[in-house]
Amino acid sequence: MSSQYIFDNDNIKFRKKRTSVWAVLRKILVFFVATASMAVLYYLIVAFFFSTGEQQRLQDENRMYEMEYPELKKKEQLVADVIEGLRMKDDRIYEEIFNMPAPDIDPVSSVDFLMGLDSIPDKDIVRYAERKLDKTEASADVVEKNFAAIMQAVTDQDFIMPPMTNPIGNFSFAQTGASVGDKINPFYKVSIRHNGLDLIAPAGEPVYASADGVVRNVIRSRKGLGNVVEIDHGNGYVTRYGHLADVEVRKGRQLEKGTRIGYVGVSGNSFAPHLHYEVLRDTLVLDPVNHLFASVNPEEYMNILIMAVSTGQSLD
Repeated sequence: MSSQYIFDNDNIKFRKKRTSVWAVLRKILVFFVATASMAVLYYLIVAFFFSTGEQQRLQDENRMYEMEYPELKKKEQLVADVIEGLRMKDDRIYEEIFNMPAPDIDPVSSVDFLMGLDSIPDKDIVRYAERKLDKTEASADVVEKNFAAIMQAVTDQDFIMPPMTNPIGNFSFAQTGASVGDKINPFYKVSIRHNGLDLIAPAGEPVYASADGVVRNVIRSRKGLGNVVEIDHGNGYVTRYGHLADVEVRKGRQLEKGTRIGYVGVSGNSFAPHLHYEVLRDTLVLDPVNHLFASVNPEEYMNILIMAVSTGQSLD
């Protein structure tokens, strides 16, 4: 390796060039910076002007989506308008049939259990909470006593379980119609005593026995409740199933809970397809809505209760 010399003007002679450590480090740093800059420049050139196969495919997809997006937006708006129109039409039909607004998705959510709490001064909140707690504890004591009485009755050898299940399968609270009470008749538009619970279901939906029993009577008629099946469950309990499209049992037949007895229809004086369901004990009319909680969870049962109470017009 040859040495480098530089001319010294002050001494008028050549002297050997000396390289400092800092100069070497500076050159190395410049070299690395230049190399890194070239690498970045190369990457940018490749990224902007050249595409890999995967990048090309993604770019093609993006261009396709950009072209289709305006059309998809129009279709989405069209579907939304159709759904809104159907909802409004459904609400109008419901109001015409039941003389009440269509139910919310969850009626329980619209009930304000803390109604009036905002009007209570802050200093009285504690006392208000204490009174509520006392009432809750008292209610819990009553429930506990009732539960003990029920358990004692159930363990009795002569005890017969009353009909506690829904005669319609896959039932939701929105299918609940008018229950027992004075309801508007859909044909005469006057208040008439309604002795059963309207269970709304499509025509042809199977109807099942709500408990073990014996078919006490089968009625086929074009008037009143139309085709009817009566089942004697013992201990004075009788269930009645009206407006059946067809009957699959005969008088005197022994049935188990869940046995299919017929199908939902519009026989007799029925405004729309539904099952008119009655529960009686010793000829006393009971509210069937109180005999459905074995088929649903507590939240669903609460919704069924709200629907049954708030529906002002029956379907027969």
